[in-house]
Amino acid sequence: MCAAALEEYCGSVFWNASYLDRDDPDLPICVEQTVLVWIPLGFMWLCAPWNLMPLCRRSQVNKKHWTKLYFCKQLVVILLFLTAIGGLTVTLVEDFGPNSSGEKSPAVYYTNPVLFAVTWILLLLCQEGLRRKERAVDSASLFIFWLLLVLCDIFPFQTLLREALRLGEVRDIPRFSLFYISFGLEVIAFILSAVADIPQDAKELVKKNPEAGATFMSRITFNWFNSMVLKGYQSPLVQEDMWDLNEVDNTAYIGQRFNHHMQNELGLARIRLQNKLKNNLIQNQEKEVKEDSLSDRLGKGVSQEVLMMEEKDNIKKKKKEKNKKKIDYPKSWLVITIYKTFKWILFEAAFFKLLQDLLAFVSPQLLKLMISFTKQKSRYAWEGYLYAVLLLVVAILQSLFLQQYVKRCFVLGMKVRAALMAVIYKKALVMSNDNRKESTVGETVNLMSADTQRFNEVTNFIHLLWSCPLQIIVSIVFLWMELGPSTLAGLAVMVLLVPINGLLATKAKNLQTENMKSKDKRLKIMNELLNGIKTIKLFAWEPSFQTQVEDIRGEELKVMRKFAYLTSFSTFISNCAPALVSLATFAVFVAVSSDNMLTAEKAFTSISLFNILRNPLSMLPMLIASIVQTIVSKKRLERFLGGDDLRNDIVRHDPSFNSAVSICDGSFAWEKDSEPLLKNVSLDIKPGGLVAIVGAVGSGKSSLLSALLGEMHCTKGFINIQGSLAFVPQQAWIQNATLRYNILFGSPYEERRFQEVLEACALGPDLKLLPARDLTEIGEKGINLSGGQKQRVSLARAVYSEADVFLLDDPLSAVDSHVGKHLFDKVIGPNGLLKNKTRILVTHGVSFLPYVDEVVVMVNGQVSEVGSYQILRASKGVFSEVLDAYAKEQSNDRSSEEEEHLDTEDSELCPDTEESRLVFRLEDRVSLALRRENSIKRNQRGKRSRKNRSLKTPENTMKGQRLIEKETMETGQVKFSVYLQYVRAMGWGNALWILLIYFTQSVAFIGQNLWLSDWTNDAVDYYNLTYPSWKRDTRVGVFGALGMAQGLFVFLGTLLLANAAVNASQILHLRLLNNILRVPMVFFDTTPVGRILNRFAKDIFTIDEAIPKLFSSWIMCLLGILGTLIILCLSTPFFIVVIIPLAVIYFFVQRFYIATSRQLRRLESITRSPIYAHFGETVSGLSVIRAYNHQERFLKHNEVTIDENLKSIYSRIMSNRWMAIRLQFLGNLVVFFAALFAVISRNTIDSGLVGLSISYALNVTLTLNMVVRITSELETNIVCVERVSEYSVQENEAPWVTQHTPSDRWPEAGRIQFVEYKVRYRPELDLVLKGITCDIAGKEKIGIVGRTGAGKSSLTNCLFRIIEAADGRILIDGLDISTIGLHDLRKRLTIIPQDPVLFSGTLRRNLDPFDKFSDEDMWRVLELSHLKDYVTGLKEGLQHEVAEGGENLSVGQRQLLCLARALLRKSRILILDEATAAIDLETDNLIQNTISKEFSQCTVLTIAHRLHSIMDSSRVMVLDAGQIVEFDSPSNLMEKRGHFYSMAKDAGITHNNFTIL
Repeated sequence: MCAAALEEYCGSVFWNASYLDRDDPDLPICVEQTVLVWIPLGFMWLCAPWNLMPLCRRSQVNKKHWTKLYFCKQLVVILLFLTAIGGLTVTLVEDFGPNSSGEKSPAVYYTNPVLFAVTWILLLLCQEGLRRKERAVDSASLFIFWLLLVLCDIFPFQTLLREALRLGEVRDIPRFSLFYISFGLEVIAFILSAVADIPQDAKELVKKNPEAGATFMSRITFNWFNSMVLKGYQSPLVQEDMWDLNEVDNTAYIGQRFNHHMQNELGLARIRLQNKLKNNLIQNQEKEVKEDSLSDRLGKGVSQEVLMMEEKDNIKKKKKEKNKKKIDYPKSWLVITIYKTFKWILFEAAFFKLLQDLLAFVSPQLLKLMISFTKQKSRYAWEGYLYAVLLLVVAILQSLFLQQYVKRCFVLGMKVRAALMAVIYKKALVMSNDNRKESTVGETVNLMSADTQRFNEVTNFIHLLWSCPLQIIVSIVFLWMELGPSTLAGLAVMVLLVPINGLLATKAKNLQTENMKSKDKRLKIMNELLNGIKTIKLFAWEPSFQTQVEDIRGEELKVMRKFAYLTSFSTFISNCAPALVSLATFAVFVAVSSDNMLTAEKAFTSISLFNILRNPLSMLPMLIASIVQTIVSKKRLERFLGGDDLRNDIVRHDPSFNSAVSICDGSFAWEKDSEPLLKNVSLDIKPGGLVAIVGAVGSGKSSLLSALLGEMHCTKGFINIQGSLAFVPQQAWIQNATLRYNILFGSPYEERRFQEVLEACALGPDLKLLPARDLTEIGEKGINLSGGQKQRVSLARAVYSEADVFLLDDPLSAVDSHVGKHLFDKVIGPNGLLKNKTRILVTHGVSFLPYVDEVVVMVNGQVSEVGSYQILRASKGVFSEVLDAYAKEQSNDRSSEEEEHLDTEDSELCPDTEESRLVFRLEDRVSLALRRENSIKRNQRGKRSRKNRSLKTPENTMKGQRLIEKETMETGQVKFSVYLQYVRAMGWGNALWILLIYFTQSVAFIGQNLWLSDWTNDAVDYYNLTYPSWKRDTRVGVFGALGMAQGLFVFLGTLLLANAAVNASQILHLRLLNNILRVPMVFFDTTPVGRILNRFAKDIFTIDEAIPKLFSSWIMCLLGILGTLIILCLSTPFFIVVIIPLAVIYFFVQRFYIATSRQLRRLESITRSPIYAHFGETVSGLSVIRAYNHQERFLKHNEVTIDENLKSIYSRIMSNRWMAIRLQFLGNLVVFFAALFAVISRNTIDSGLVGLSISYALNVTLTLNMVVRITSELETNIVCVERVSEYSVQENEAPWVTQHTPSDRWPEAGRIQFVEYKVRYRPELDLVLKGITCDIAGKEKIGIVGRTGAGKSSLTNCLFRIIEAADGRILIDGLDISTIGLHDLRKRLTIIPQDPVLFSGTLRRNLDPFDKFSDEDMWRVLELSHLKDYVTGLKEGLQHEVAEGGENLSVGQRQLLCLARALLRKSRILILDEATAAIDLETDNLIQNTISKEFSQCTVLTIAHRLHSIMDSSRVMVLDAGQIVEFDSPSNLMEKRGHFYSMAKDAGITHNNFTIL
C-alpha cells in the first residue's frame, strides 16, 4: 500500500529485489529521492530548536564578532537555497512553460526543492543562532547533518553518472547540473562545518585551553590534544605546560554545587538520626518499665545473688548503650549527594554506554553473515565487501561511543574526588574539638588521599552496574537464537558462580577494612616519627620506632597476602567462567541430539558472544569488590563530614556592651559531655585595657584564651567580644612561605606599616641576616627560624593585622629577656604600638605585672583574684603569697652591698623602686628561660642562613634562600633498571616461573580455539551422515580439558605473582624505612614531611596494590595479542603484509603516548603533595586561622592547589582517550583487513578459519588498547618504585654502632674538649662554628650564652653529631667522638631539648621506649620531676595514653616529662637546651633544684637566652658569630666588662646584685 503511494509520488518503481541481485547493484531512483532525502532533512529539523534557542534570548544579541568563516558558511547556504529555487523553477518551466508536453512531473519534483529551500532558510537561522551562542565554535548537529547529506547524496551521485556513461549522454541536463553543483556546495559546507569559528575575544582563552576551541570532529577524535602529546614527546612536560581547566571542572565550581546538595542531604540525614535515637530511647524506657513491674511481682523473695547478676547486666547494657551512642552519626547521604551533584554527566555517560553495548552485538551477527558468505562460493563478491565495510563502520562507531563514555566516567571520577577533597578541607576548618579528637591528622590526610581515591575509582566504572547485566541478558538472547535451550547449561554455570563471587567479595571487604586500619596506624606512627625525628635521633630511639612500624607493616602484609590469595582464586574463577560456560553449552548442544552439528556459524558467533560475555562476567565481581571497598570509605567519610561543627554562637559580638571583652558566669569544657575545665568565670575587660593572666601550670590560662576564641563548649554563661581578634598562640604557627607572607597573613602590603611592625617586633636585625630579607622562604613549620624568631613573627602577624582585641598566649617566654623587654616596651606595654588596643596577655613573667592595668589570677580553672598589681599585693591573697615566698628567699640571699643602679634604658620601663627591683630579681630567680613551640623545630637552623653575610654572589644567595628544594622529578623514560629492581625484589626464580606458567596458559588458549575451528569442520565432513559419538566425546573432552588447563595455569600464575609481589612490597618498604631512619638531620630540614610521608602513603600503596595487578594483566594481554596475531597469520597468510605497517603505527602512537602519559602521571604525583602539605599545615594552625577569621582565604588557596593537581589529572585522562581512540581505529583496521582477506581468499580458506580469524580480530581491539594502557600505567606506577628507591639510597649518617665500642662506664669523668672545631650545616653554606677550642672539666656546670644565631644550639648538635665536623674534633674523656657509633655516643649523653616532643602511646613508652627500666624507676623519676601526683591521679597511671604530639598534656607537663626522661638516663653529661619553657615560677624552682641535686655529679651544659639561670655556673661561655669570645667564671666576666657584662646589663643584672643567685 505504502510502496504504491510512494511509486505514484516518485513516478518510478520504489523497490525491486532485482536491483541488488546482480554483480553491480544499485538503489532505485525513488528510494534515492525519498528515503535518502528525508533522513538528513529529518535529522536537521529535529535538531533545529536546539540551535535556534540563542535567537530567542533577547539579551545576548551579537555576543561574537562576525568572522570570515561565518560569512562563507552563510554564502554557501544561500547558494544552495538558489539551487533549490532553480530545481523548482526547472520543474515549473517543464510543466507550465511554452514547451510543456502536457504530462505533469511527479510530485517529488515539487516537494523536494521546497523541502530543501525551507531547510536552507532554517539553516541560515541556525548558523546565526550558533554565532550568538556563548563560547560555541561549531555545532555537532550541523556537522552530522552535512555528513549525512553528503553520504546520502553519494548514491544519486553514482546513479546519475552510471546512467550517463551507459547511455553515452545526459538525459536531463538542468537537473543533472543542479545536482552536481549542489553536491559540490554540500561538500564545501561539510568541510566548513568541521572548522572552528573562534571569535577574536576567545583566542586568548583557546590558547590557555585548546579544548574550548575544538570542533566536534576534534572533540570526538581528541585531536585537540595533539599539541600536548607532541610537546610531551619532544621534551618532558612541566606544570607550566598544563592547560587551564574548563569552568565546570574547577574545584570552586564543583565544590560549591556539591556543598549545596550536601547541606540538604546531610540535614535530612541528621533528622533521620534524631528520630531513630528518639525511638530507641522510647523503646528502652518501655523495656525498663516492664522490668520494673517484673521485679515488683517477685517482691522480696529475690536472693542477693540475682540482684547482683541484674546489676551486672545493667552495667553491661549501659556500656553497650554508651558504645552505641558513640557509633551513631548521620548515614546514607553521601551517595545521594554525589548523584544529585553530577547526575547530568552520569546520564550522558549512560546514553553513550547503551549505544556502545548495543553496537557490540551487531559484530557477531555480521560475523555470522560473513561465515555463511564464505561457505557459499556462488554469492556475489560485493556482499563480502559490504560486510567487511559494515564491520569497520560498526567498529568505528563503537569506538567513538566508547571513548565518549569513558571520558565522561573518568572526568566524573576526577570531579567526585575534587568535590570530596574540597568538602573535607572545608569541614576541617569548622570541625568541633570532639570531632578533632576522634580523627588524628594522619587519618584525616588518609581520608583525603586514600578514601577520595576509592570514590574516584568506583565512579569510573559505576555504569557497569546496569551495563553488565544488560550485556549478559542480550548475549543470552542471541545465544538462545544460535544454540537453543542448551544455552541454559551455560547460564546455569554462570548462576552457580554468582554466590561464589559474592562470598569472595564479602571476604575481601573484611580484609580491606582490616588493611585500612593497619595503614592508618602505620601512617600515624610515621607522621609522628617524621615530626619528632630530631628527638628520636638525640635519644637514639630509632630502633624502637622501627620495630613499631615493622610490626604494624607485618600485620598489613599478612592481610595483603590473604587478599592476594583471594584475588588469585577469584581470577581463576573469572578465567574459567567463559571456558566452562562455552564447554557446558557446546557439550549439551551436541549431546542433546545427533542432528545438532556444531557449524562454523554457530560456533564462532557463539564464541564472539561469549567474548562479549567474558567482560561483564569478569568485571562484575571486580566492580562489586570495588564498591565494597568504597562502602568502607563511604562510612569513614560520612562519619567525618557528618560530625558536629564548631558553634559560631559561643562568642557574641553585641555592640551594646560597654566592655571590649566580657565573660558572664561562663563554664567551658573541651568536650560536649565532659566536666567543665573552666568554672564560673566572670571577667570584664575595658576597651584599650592591658590584662595579664597568671597561674600555675594547668590552671587553665591557655584554655581561657581558647574559650574566648570560641574553641570550647560553653556549658553555661556567655562571652561577648567587640571587634576583630588577633591571636598569638603559645606555640608559634608558621606557614611554609616567605617571611613577609607569614606576617601579612592575607592583609595588603604597606611598606611603612610593615617596617614599623618589623622594628617593634625586633625583627630588623634578624632580617639583615636572612639571605633574601623578608622574602626568604621559611621551611615547613618554620624550621629555619629559631624559637624566638618564630614567636616574634607570630607577634608581628598579630600587630600587622590591626585587630581590636589581642589574645597573647605567653609570647614573651620564647625570647631572650632583653628582647622580651623590648617587645613589652614597643608592642604590648603601655607605650607600645598596641597601647590603644585591648590586650589579654598570658604570662609567667612577673616583671611585667606592675605595668598592666589588671592581673587575673587563675587557680584550677577558676578566676581566683582580679585587680591591679598593687591591689593584689596588698590583698595578701594567693598571688601575694607566691611573690612573698620568693621575696623571702631572695632577701636571705641578698648581699649587704647592693648596688642600686639600673641601666638608663631599663629605668624608662621600670622606675627605680624597691618594688621593681624585687620584681626583676624575682624574674631572674624564676628564670624566664621559658621557651616553646608546638611543632618539632629541627635545629637552630637560623644560624645557617644568618651566617651568610659573606655570600657575595647572587647565585649563592639564591642557594641559601630556598631552604625547601623543589621535589625532584625524574624525566624521560623510566630506566629499565627500575623494573629490574622490582623484579629483583620479587625474586628471579619467581619471575621465571610466573612467565613460564602464563606462557603455558596462552598455548592452551590457542590450542583450544584451533581445536574448535577443526571441530566445526566436522559439520562439512559429516554432512548428511551420522555423527559418531566417540568423535563427539573426544571433541568435547579435549575442548573442556584445554579450557580447564587455562584456568588452572592462570590460578597458579596469579598465586605465584601475588606471593612474589608481597615479598617485593616487604623488601621495598623495609629498605625505605631503614634508610629514612638513618639519613642525617639535614635531609629532614630540607625535605617537607608531607613529601616523605607521601612515599610511605601513596607510593607504598601503589607498590602494594596497583603494580602486582598491572604486572599480571600486562603479561596476559601481551600473550593474548601474540596468540591472536599467530592465528590471523595462520588462517590468512596475506595478513603478514598488513601487520608490518600497523605495527609501525602502533609503535609510534605508543611511544608518543607513553612519553606524555608518564610525565603527566609524575606531575600528578608531584602536584598532589602540596594538597596534603597545605592540609596538614591548616589542621595544625586551625586556632590561628579561625581566630583571624581567614577560613575563606585558606579555602581559596586549597581550591587553587587542588586545581593545579586536576590540570594534570584532566590532561592524563585526555591523553588516555587520545591514545585509546587511535589504537581502537588500528584494531578496527585489523578487523577490516581480516574480513577483507577472508573475502579475497574465500575460495581457498575454510569457513572455520574465517570465523576463528575474525572473531579473534574483533577481540584484539580491546587487547591492543589494554596493552598500551597497562604498559603506560605500569611505567607511570613503577615510578613509585623509583621514588621509593630514591629515598632508599639517600646518603646515611655515620653508622649507629662501630667496632670501636667505648667501655660501659664511659664517660666516667664527663670531661669535654673541643679542638679547633669547625662545622657547617650543609656543604654549600658557611661555617656556623669557626674553630672552637675549649676544655670543660668533669662535673663542671657551664652556661652557654650568646645572641640569637651565635651558634649555641649548633654546639649541642655537634656534641650529638647531628651535624658532623667540617674540621677539628671533640673529645669526651679523651675519646674522639667521631670514632664511635652514633648510638654509642647518643645513648651516653642526655639532653632536655627546647621542644617537649611526645609521641602517641603510653606515658611509659614515652619515657622508656625499650622497656629497660622497672616501674619503680619510673615512679622515682616522676616524683623527682614533680609529676607523680598527676600520674597517680590518672585512671591508667603509667599506661595513660598520650595523644598525638602530646596534645592532652599542657606544654609545662610535657616539659616535665622530658625532664623525667633525662633523670631516667642519668648520664654523666647533661645538656639543657633552654629547657624551662612554659613553666610557672614554682615548678621552675623545683626543676632547678632537681637538676642541681640529681645532676651534681655530672657535667651540665646549659644553653640560656636569659642569664639569670646560669649566673651560678662554674664558668660561662659567651659565643658570638660562631666563636668563643669569652670563657670564664661569671664574676670574672662581670669585672672584665666585655660582651657578657653588656648582656647582663641588658637583662637588668648589675655587677653586685647577681650574687643573689
